Amino acid sequence: MLRLEKVNKSYTVGQNRLHVLKGIDLEIDGGEMVSIMGPSGSGKSTLLNVLGILDRYDDGEYHLADTLIKGLSETRAAYYRNQLLGFVFQSFNLIPFKTALENVALPLYYQKVSRRKRNRIAMEYLDKVNLVDWAGHLPGELSGGQQQRVAIARSLITRPKVILADEPTGALDSQTSLEVIEILRAVNREGTTVVLVTHEHDISEMTDRVIHLLDGVIGHEQTNGGGPKPAVAGDGPEARAGGGD
Repeated sequence: MLRLEKVNKSYTVGQNRLHVLKGIDLEIDGGEMVSIMGPSGSGKSTLLNVLGILDRYDDGEYHLADTLIKGLSETRAAYYRNQLLGFVFQSFNLIPFKTALENVALPLYYQKVSRRKRNRIAMEYLDKVNLVDWAGHLPGELSGGQQQRVAIARSLITRPKVILADEPTGALDSQTSLEVIEILRAVNREGTTVVLVTHEHDISEMTDRVIHLLDGVIGHEQTNGGGPKPAVAGDGPEARAGGGD
C-alpha cells in the first residue's frame, strides 16, 4: 500500500541545509496498523507529511497504492489526498464556525456531492463515532475527545485506503486516548490501513508494528502481532468518489 525506497528529504534553514529523512526504506501493507515513534526532531512528522503528499521529497521513490508519487501538480496531489488518504491531527483542524456535521461533510463538498447527500452520509459517520446528538454543535462546544472523534469521522467519510494520524491522542487524557485508538482499531479491522505517529508506548503497543526513527533513519522495527487484515473489496477511487443526487 505504501512503499518508500531510498527517500531523502531536506529543508533549508537560513544558510544551512537540514537533512531530515536519510534514505528511508519502508513498506506498509494494506490493512496494517503501524505506529511511528522517535524523539523530537527524528523526522516522524516529516515522514508522515511525505506519506500524505503534504510535502515533497528530494529523491528516491514513493509508491502509494502502486502509483509513483513524484513531481505531481498540486491539483493531482490534492486528488490523491482526497481519494486515497484520510488525515487526523493532534490539533483536530476543525473549522470553528462550522458544525460537527458540516465539518464531517466537508470532504464530500470537494467531491461535488450534493448537500443533502453529503449531510446524510456525514450523519452516518457521526453515528459511527457516537456523536449524532452533537451534530449541530460547533467545535468550541465539544470536548477535546469529541472534537477528535469528529475529525476521525471526517477522515473516514471518503472511505480512504489509508488513515494518517499525527499524534491523534497527544491533546487527550488517557481514557479518551484509549477510546480514540479503539475507534482507529475498529476502522483498521474493516480493512483500512492506519499509520500513526505517537510518543506514547501504550498506544504504539496497540498497533501491529512499530517503526522507530532516530536522526532521520529507521533504527529498528518492533512487531506486536496481529498482522495485516484483509482489505475491503470495491473501494478504489472510482467507488469512493460521489456525485450529486
